Amino acid sequence: MTAPAGTRVEILAEVPALGRSFARGAAGSAVDAARRTLPGAPGGLALPEVAYRVEHVATDLPDVAARLAAYRRVVGEPPPTGPVDHLPAGFLHVLGFPVATALMVRGDFPLPLVGLVHLANAVTLTRPVALGETLRVTAWAENLRPHRRGVQVDLVTEVATSGETAYRGVSTYLAKGFTLPDDVTAAASSGTDDRRETFVAPVPTARWRLDAGTGRAYGAVSGDRNPIHTSALGAKAFGFRRAIAHGMYTAARALAEVGPARGDAYDWSVEFATPVLLPGTVDVAITRGPAGFDYVGWDARHGRPHLTGTVTPRA
Repeated sequence: MTAPAGTRVEILAEVPALGRSFARGAAGSAVDAARRTLPGAPGGLALPEVAYRVEHVATDLPDVAARLAAYRRVVGEPPPTGPVDHLPAGFLHVLGFPVATALMVRGDFPLPLVGLVHLANAVTLTRPVALGETLRVTAWAENLRPHRRGVQVDLVTEVATSGETAYRGVSTYLAKGFTLPDDVTAAASSGTDDRRETFVAPVPTARWRLDAGTGRAYGAVSGDRNPIHTSALGAKAFGFRRAIAHGMYTAARALAEVGPARGDAYDWSVEFATPVLLPGTVDVAITRGPAGFDYVGWDARHGRPHLTGTVTPRA
């Protein structure tokens, strides 16, 4: 584990239930909303110096195999071609996400779970992970820093098997309206600048037609049943006209578009721009370069990008 120095590890008996974590996160939102009005409070904002770990996550159970098969159908991953079924990096993200979410709803986590904006993901898969292997999942938070619209933070999840880290995923989130004290960090202008540049659409290589149930379908295989993805009413409560697709669904679908050419080990990154309203249509372009693959998904009608990323095979 490469967590920040001083981080202590707390062992969890099992993978936390996402539903309970989301309920706890919603209950704490009022407190967090009040906290954002006091950016200069003593001590400022600080991350808990703790990592959560689940030592034995079994993948040899029938329900895991069924869930993996359903995940493949939902995101378009091709079925295994040989006797060994390897877990796509997007599915490893799904397995680790509840552990990271449990960390974000701790009482000493300084940002609200409800309302966090998913900005980006960076994943490294150093070796294939086979269905049936027993996994150790560890998650922690790090790198609290300013963003021109608030504060951003990284949630890191590592998956190890046979004593070797096979997967590392870094999810970056934005909490709008929060501020770090001046004596802790530089001015907010030093944060990531997400102002939109003029988008020039490439020649599409695929088109996704996403129906209104896409959020519910991905929620069923991922466990992430956040109402902004599964309900028009839930989405409207957060300012969206309709339910929106999960960002990791669109990223996983782009990874599936690259397919077997990515190899058994790869780096996979994504940056999210505008959400995909459901139902909706996304044009996609996968292009091959010297090092790997670039992908972009966009709204052809309005000329707005939804996501960009790369998939780079590892030697």
